[in-house]
Amino acid sequence: MKSILRITVFVLITLVLILSIVPPIVETPKNFFEFPLIPGLEDKAKIIFFHVPTAWLTVIAYLIAMLYGIRFLKTKDIYNDMKSVSSAALGIVFCFLATLTGSVWAKFTWGSFWHWDPRETSIFILLLIYGAYFALRSALDNEEKRARLSAIYSILAFLTTPFFIFIMPRLMIGLHPGALEIDPTTGQVKASSNPVIKFEMAENMRVVFFLSLTAFTLLFFWLWNLSYRVLRLKYKLQTEMQES
Repeated sequence: MKSILRITVFVLITLVLILSIVPPIVETPKNFFEFPLIPGLEDKAKIIFFHVPTAWLTVIAYLIAMLYGIRFLKTKDIYNDMKSVSSAALGIVFCFLATLTGSVWAKFTWGSFWHWDPRETSIFILLLIYGAYFALRSALDNEEKRARLSAIYSILAFLTTPFFIFIMPRLMIGLHPGALEIDPTTGQVKASSNPVIKFEMAENMRVVFFLSLTAFTLLFFWLWNLSYRVLRLKYKLQTEMQES
């Protein structure tokens, strides 16, 4: 079963790379393997197939970390703590990748890698919040205390995630799609367009987009399982050494 998942992930990721990079972007697409031109984005629009899935998995990873943190508080099972910290670690990785791909997009769309746009600022704050989570764990030697405080922290940390990902960037004026913007003709503040959220992409781009979401989600669960197994094996070896 695990080998099937690994092969599936490899095939899907390879397919996403081919379908997202190879098709040209033209003004008038004539077949499935041509993407329509999006004014202002051109070839840069292709990064959406990687930027959005990594941001999506950031939220999923932090959610799972919180859920297993809650399970640990209920059961005191150290393996739930391992699952929680494994997911949080992957959350950091995908959060960094979302920041990196977003910065590349910003460079070619807005002129520089960083603008302290509300979206950029919010995801940077999330990196700091979960960086503090691992700083907390590294500062505690007692296993049970570390797991308990980490579980409580993961709950509090995730409560900020919906605000920083979904709410804050939509309440402030910014460059990122979905933020508020000032209409140049009327001077009124309005919500900018966001074709991803509204699913207004061309049909072939939508197919690749959801295929990418599926591939990256499966990749996450495979990596999460692998990371958890490594922690579990390390814990068992340490326990056996202490007993002997």
